[in-house]
Amino acid sequence: MFGAIAIILTVGILVLFITTAILQWLWNITMPDVFNLKEIEFWQSFRLIIISAILFGPGLLSFTGKL
Repeated sequence: MFGAIAIILTVGILVLFITTAILQWLWNITMPDVFNLKEIEFWQSFRLIIISAILFGPGLLSFTGKL
């Protein structure tokens, strides 16, 4: 039982970090060219994910299986 919880927690954290890296990459290849904005760092993209989850609902951070 404890092993399953540890695996789920590890996978959840890994998905969060991969999602953050993808957001950072997409921002940095799109926004500076299109809107003349600065590039962002990893932790700035992490905070954007948290803010968007608070404003628009859990989305990718939901572990219920529903989007």
